[in-house]
Amino acid sequence: MIEQGIININKPKNYTSHDCVNIVRSLTGIKRVGHTGTLDPMATGVLPVCIGSAARITEYLDLDLKKYTCEILLGIETDTLDVWGETVSENIAGTEELIQNGNISEETVKRTLETFKGLIEQIPPKYSALKVNGRKLYEYARAGETVEIVSRRVYIKDISLKELSLDEKKFTFEVTCSKGTYIRSMCRDIGAALKCGACMSGLIRTASGAFTVEKSVDLESLKALKQGQDKRDPDTGRIVEYARALPEELNRFIVPVDFPLTHFGKIIVDEDRVKWFCDGGYVNEKQVTVKSYPQFMEEKPPIEVRNEFRQAYNAYMDINGREAFLGVAFFNEHTKNFKADKVFGRG
Repeated sequence: MIEQGIININKPKNYTSHDCVNIVRSLTGIKRVGHTGTLDPMATGVLPVCIGSAARITEYLDLDLKKYTCEILLGIETDTLDVWGETVSENIAGTEELIQNGNISEETVKRTLETFKGLIEQIPPKYSALKVNGRKLYEYARAGETVEIVSRRVYIKDISLKELSLDEKKFTFEVTCSKGTYIRSMCRDIGAALKCGACMSGLIRTASGAFTVEKSVDLESLKALKQGQDKRDPDTGRIVEYARALPEELNRFIVPVDFPLTHFGKIIVDEDRVKWFCDGGYVNEKQVTVKSYPQFMEEKPPIEVRNEFRQAYNAYMDINGREAFLGVAFFNEHTKNFKADKVFGRG
């Protein structure tokens, strides 16, 4: 049987995040599959894909930081804020002059990047999946309609210059940021700060929370697990039966549901209270063993999160020395009780 959990896919270029979800659906035969955060089609790197009940953890990952390696091209601005869009402004001569007179140099680039650290306001790209009034922004853009795009506060933990090529009018930087940060918007804003204009020319997501590109699986390796060929209707050509992957082969790439929930504390629920807990009942402090406390119980999180996440615990039961994940519980300071927010297993 296919395990409920998460596959850390190294998404290649020319695939949408939804393409990756559909491939996992076809390999598993499980409809409930989703990813933890969109990666643009021309970007590559870490894309965690959740299978079955694991798809319910997405809201718990709001505190996860993401890490990117980005290449930025100076002197060109486009409608999509990357090199794959339509050019709306070109300032090649002006950029070369800024480089020649020293206004754009290794020192000024580093100094500019430093100004983006911390909490910043950012306007998302008009070509993005962010919804406004129930519609995605790119739907307005493609229809030639205008809509107000409100700036959002995002957190940049770190940003640094990795490689500089002024002859080619481009450089590469590394950034660690909060969920909801648009790197394309950052490239636009960096270009404005350097007074030359800029757009993104390459992007790799190297980490998303606990998931890293070093421990990801290539999409082609997953597709190669398919046993045989899909069966098609001879008249319509439509697929009527998908070829699946063998569970024992696919499960090698699936990590448990609780793997990314690193910000939460940890409790072991007493054996005689497990069923009660999983059925939605409260358990008190004497009916659990606290193994660790939530990271942000005392520490202030860098971005706003639900107050419950500051008192969130991964709950387990002990089965002959093996810890079985039950779900996520919130602790109520007033009643001094733990209650399941979501249950993923019953031991």
